[in-house]
Amino acid sequence: MSTRHVLLGLLATGPSHGYDLKRRHDARFPQARPLAYGQVYTTLQRLVRDGLAEVEGTDADGGPERTRYRATDEGARELADWLGRIAPPAPFVTNEIFAKVVVAILTATAGAPADPAAYLRDQRAAHKARMRELTAVKANPDADLATVLSADYALHHLDADLRWMTTTAGRLPALTQEIQHP
Repeated sequence: MSTRHVLLGLLATGPSHGYDLKRRHDARFPQARPLAYGQVYTTLQRLVRDGLAEVEGTDADGGPERTRYRATDEGARELADWLGRIAPPAPFVTNEIFAKVVVAILTATAGAPADPAAYLRDQRAAHKARMRELTAVKANPDADLATVLSADYALHHLDADLRWMTTTAGRLPALTQEIQHP
């Protein structure tokens, strides 16, 4: 996810302070890793440097001085360009689950105490537990739309992982044979 473009998108709704941008980001992307304040302010400085945002003013409101930022016309064009670009599907997806299964197969054939079938079983159980948690999040009547959309996205990815694990578990004997006798 492009923090630069997400912050530009939040600024497109109107001028804002860094603190408010961080709070709105975390509210709108509830399943994402929360932004650190330092990341927000560093990104804002880069947006200003690149002419995509500018300082609109400062407020004190009885507390520390807070800088208010707004997107520039160039920032609006950059945001529109980013929103119009299709994210290319990854040609191959590699993640930790895939890597552990491959290494477990390799090391099991080398005599190490690795059991790829047991790993897949345990990983499936962890995925199903997470899916139950996300389903409960979606069922909460107080859940906002961003939370529900994020939970749906995660559920679909977990479901794809589960289907891959099922297929891979069925292929373990052939994969092990292929590695033992190339």
